[in-house]
Amino acid sequence: MSKLNEESWLYTISSKKKLIDFNFKEIWHYRDLLVLFVKRDVVTLYKQTVLGPLWYVIQPLFTALTFTLIFNKVANIETGTVPPFLFNLAGISIWNYFSTCLTATSDTFKSNEAIFGKVYFPRIIVPLSIILSNLLKFGIQLLIFIAFYIYYYSNGAAIAVDSSIIFFPFVILLMGLLGLGIGMIISSLVTKYRDLKFLVGFGVQLLMYVSAVMYPLALMRDKLPNIAWVVEYNPLAYIIETARFMLLGTGSINGFGITYTVLITFLILFFGIIIFNRTEKTFIDTV
Repeated sequence: MSKLNEESWLYTISSKKKLIDFNFKEIWHYRDLLVLFVKRDVVTLYKQTVLGPLWYVIQPLFTALTFTLIFNKVANIETGTVPPFLFNLAGISIWNYFSTCLTATSDTFKSNEAIFGKVYFPRIIVPLSIILSNLLKFGIQLLIFIAFYIYYYSNGAAIAVDSSIIFFPFVILLMGLLGLGIGMIISSLVTKYRDLKFLVGFGVQLLMYVSAVMYPLALMRDKLPNIAWVVEYNPLAYIIETARFMLLGTGSINGFGITYTVLITFLILFFGIIIFNRTEKTFIDTV
């Protein structure tokens, strides 16, 4: 039997990989599988629920209402000329995209162990499908935000979309990539340290309170200057503050903050891919 020329092989499946291996060509080859995973994530999430996709709408509305009552009515947090409910809805809609990407991605190896143990495909396809499928949920919530925006604007609210709105997709991309990077790191660690998955939900909720979701970033600097650094070192706070400025014209765009956020995002994504690639070789023995 003649020896095949290695250069003529289309694909080589091996446990030996580079330190960082993000094979775009192979991912593109499995694009149909990526689409199938996206459809699976969208269809099965609320398949056996009573309200189905309506939960996409109910959750941010009730959360925004709760935040408005607690933080704006009781705690008297000012949102300037922007209606408090709309201010909170903007922050929650953007935050929800990150949190769902993070929590779903952090369970990649555990929830897909049956598939991973039977057939080969680029494992990173799964977390990528989570990031893409959650864009649908975010799109629905963004439409709800637009509906309330039109309502408040037509009633004389002093709100305006800033011209920087053209960069809004880039802000959402940053949010998704940050959730992807952190999620892949956590997913890799969970294969060895199972108790970490119990901390993810609590950690995400705690992270929300230091991400300027329900208050302006300037308020933290004015009211609590001694601990404001906790929020200012959080890249999520700059993403949400920037997105709110684009959508509502409130707050500001911090050049240093955006640069810092971009660097942190790609650094976390870089290490996330490295750790994820190393874990996928041996996770089946520990998961």
